Amino acid sequence: MNGNLVKVTIPASTANLGPGFDALGLAFQLYSVVEMKLSEKTTIEIVGKELQGAPTDKSNLLYQVACTLFEKAGLPTPELAIRASSDAPLTRGLGSSASAIVGALVAANHLAGEPFTREELFQFATEMEGHPDNAGASMFGGIIVATMPENAGSPIPYIRIAPPAGLQALVVIPKFPLSTEKARNVLPQVYSKQDVVYNVGHSSLLTAALAQGRLDLLGQAMGDRLHQPYRAELVPGLKDILDGATTHGALGAALSGAGPTILCFFSTDEQREKLQGFVDSVMNSRDIPYRVMILQPDEHGVQVEIHQT
Repeated sequence: MNGNLVKVTIPASTANLGPGFDALGLAFQLYSVVEMKLSEKTTIEIVGKELQGAPTDKSNLLYQVACTLFEKAGLPTPELAIRASSDAPLTRGLGSSASAIVGALVAANHLAGEPFTREELFQFATEMEGHPDNAGASMFGGIIVATMPENAGSPIPYIRIAPPAGLQALVVIPKFPLSTEKARNVLPQVYSKQDVVYNVGHSSLLTAALAQGRLDLLGQAMGDRLHQPYRAELVPGLKDILDGATTHGALGAALSGAGPTILCFFSTDEQREKLQGFVDSVMNSRDIPYRVMILQPDEHGVQVEIHQT
């Protein structure tokens, strides 16, 4: 096993992009950092306001994931010194759990002597998350198109697409959490044939548009009938923004993951300024506390630094 300090930087991500439910993910230049090394006693240090409240004992997700990797590698359960920080808020639909899982797996894999490939780590992360979109984006960067394999335990089939030049996102982050479980519980168990066909067509068009850099098609392609209409009741302002964003400067708009964050794509300063005014009017008219970030896609995925100790 490796006695060095491993520092891992992981991008946040958005999932679905509208119609690509549990299948499309995009990495952002918004990062979490996990530092990990073997120790005589487990210690967990949480840095910064975004992670406040996370456990600092062995129930911490980072430690649990690292132990799982050591177990998969046939190694004894480790004692670890872990330090974690993040610029991405928790429970806001920006892939915080996926980035934590990816970061812990990659760091622990280095400490264990790298017994697993990145593709195997992606598979582990997907199994822990239950879907591949956020995990793939955090692992590989860019845009990830992926689906669950037919047979459990098989490699996750995925394709990575480089983000179109100039694509940026105005990210609207309401100041209230929304658990993925709650957001999934409002979804129906059965959909109409018309709604399924609608989403198949739109997700296919969206994937092709992103692959070919056709930003002009995003507004049409990002329509969704599988999850956003049902989650709108949990996210005040969502319906108004989805309905009006493309007439106020956006290339396209979507709920980010399970929400409550909303993202609006743009490519010029003029679009951003028009969009900012529209978003402000919607959110302020509903007295919803929020903040806005302007984010660019991340093209590198998880990054590793090794420090001698």
